[in-house]
Amino acid sequence: QVQLVESGGGLVQSGGSLRLSCVASGRIFSLNGMAWYRQGPGKQRELVADIPSGGSRNYADSVKGRFTISRDTAKNTVYLQMNSLKPEDTAVYYCSARGTYFSGSHFTSWGQGTQVTVSS
Repeated sequence: QVQLVESGGGLVQSGGSLRLSCVASGRIFSLNGMAWYRQGPGKQRELVADIPSGGSRNYADSVKGRFTISRDTAKNTVYLQMNSLKPEDTAVYYCSARGTYFSGSHFTSWGQGTQVTVSS
């Protein structure tokens, strides 16, 4: 089983910055990709940014130019640097990871979520 632990959420004023981190642990043979999703009040969960292994990063249109996803492969960690935050960025942010166990089977795991609140 894979565990994902997010950190870095909090309350910030509009225009401010936050950096989210997510560490994956468990019997992981390889991580094929990691991503950040978010779910705002009364909204469906949506993809914020994705960083596949060896591929190009993908961003939701609403965060392009403001958010940056990166990963430290050696540490099984993914980051989300969020700049120029807006009140509409307020949401619970979830980390997701997909990969392969040593057994050869595939997995997709989710973190418990971290709250980001942007005040106007």
